[in-house]
Amino acid sequence: MALVQVILSEDVHNLGDAGDVVKVKPGFARNFLIPQGKALPATAARVHEVEHKRRVIAEKRSKELKDLESVKTRIEGIALAISAQVGEEGKLFGSVTSANLAELLGAQGVEVDRRKIVLVEPIKSVGEHTVTVRLRNDVVASLKVTVTAAS
Repeated sequence: MALVQVILSEDVHNLGDAGDVVKVKPGFARNFLIPQGKALPATAARVHEVEHKRRVIAEKRSKELKDLESVKTRIEGIALAISAQVGEEGKLFGSVTSANLAELLGAQGVEVDRRKIVLVEPIKSVGEHTVTVRLRNDVVASLKVTVTAAS
């Protein structure tokens, strides 16, 4: 099956950055990238147009990176404390999920989408845990979460 060339209009994880010309399967381009506005079909005219957009995107990206670095600093300065019901051997009755952590961060004044909080599995034990918050592919913050037993 032949691959088609598309120009990415925004960063796509595991594919490329905005402005890159990449080859993808036709179905992926037709059904996902182009309808979502993440890519445009690569034509000669668009390649010239993309050169201009690339400069604009580079400026936008540098501003966004600066903003995300400040958010990263704020996240790393926060230590979340969660009190939960605990059963035998320090195991939680429920679990602490990324949605819980996103809500607690929002209460601290840092709005983070729950999908950006990386938990391999929900936290189910008492103690101190380090959680990764992936703000962007190249901006990753570490969040300290302390889970204690509720009295």
